[in-house]
Amino acid sequence: MAIKAQAQDSTQAGKVTFSGYAEAYYSYDFNNPANHLKPGFIYSYNRHNELNINLGFVKANYTSDRVRGNIAIMAGTYAEYNLAAEPELLRHVYEANVGVRIGKDLWVDAGIMPSHIGFESAVGKDCYNLTRSMLADNSPYYEAGAKITWNPNAKWTLSAMYLNGWQRIRRVDGNQTPAFGTQVTFKPSDKVTLNYSTFIGNDKPDSVRQMRYFNNLYGIFTITDKFSLIAGLDYGFEQKEKGSSDMNQWYSPIAIARYAFTDKLALAGRIEYYSDEHGVIISTGTPNGFKTAGYSLNLDVMPVSNVMFRLEGRLLDSKDEVFLKDNEPKKSNASVIAALAFWF
Repeated sequence: MAIKAQAQDSTQAGKVTFSGYAEAYYSYDFNNPANHLKPGFIYSYNRHNELNINLGFVKANYTSDRVRGNIAIMAGTYAEYNLAAEPELLRHVYEANVGVRIGKDLWVDAGIMPSHIGFESAVGKDCYNLTRSMLADNSPYYEAGAKITWNPNAKWTLSAMYLNGWQRIRRVDGNQTPAFGTQVTFKPSDKVTLNYSTFIGNDKPDSVRQMRYFNNLYGIFTITDKFSLIAGLDYGFEQKEKGSSDMNQWYSPIAIARYAFTDKLALAGRIEYYSDEHGVIISTGTPNGFKTAGYSLNLDVMPVSNVMFRLEGRLLDSKDEVFLKDNEPKKSNASVIAALAFWF
């Protein structure tokens, strides 16, 4: 449900829609961290043994024939940890952007926007699994910059972006290097979505510039009315040092299957792997870097159309001892998470 109001622009009546979302969660990590924090590469649902809010926001959306815009203010542990590098005031901005149509099916948007990378967002109800994958938690959830989008027909969407950086609202001090992104989405039918997104930029001061080249590829497939599948791959390169032709690489394949027994009951499972031997994104200091497999299974129950209860078990298994239990290194990490989401 949304609250709507009418406004006027120079061409036709515009529509203002107000909406909101809130998701409470409880997570228990069997490694029992004393500081109540899960491993540092987990940014969503990451507080242990306490009831908390992962994400809550209120949003205003304006749409008309030539103009569109979004403003959303948020709170929760997602904002606290994902935007920790941003100025305190900006940590509460989920979206703040405006778009103008400059031609037929051609839009220019600018501001703080959801990332063009990946099939998972911060909004739990829109994802197959309760928790976010390692792939999602360690690539951008949001971006700041300008984007041009063209829809030549109903099957294709093409976008190009000028960005402030790799999940950055404010640039790193001393960084004047422009960052760019692209996105190509192809929907040959209402049962298949194919996407390829890229990022090129530098996430460090220019004095030690290390260019990063990142690729995100995924497909979403509706096999039957009840069964659907997502398969994806992230693959990135970053210079080992400024001016070097040698690159450090990381990659992450993932597969998620979901079966809806009814409109109110569904089951989803995820298999994932993340390899970052040289610590480009996840630094561990261990001999093999971060090489971790993940397995999760979650149950979704929707008692009413705008409420979702979720329960998930998750196991992470690493090649090296990258986890801690009672201050002792361990190769595995298991957790159970419950969440309750509401939206209007």
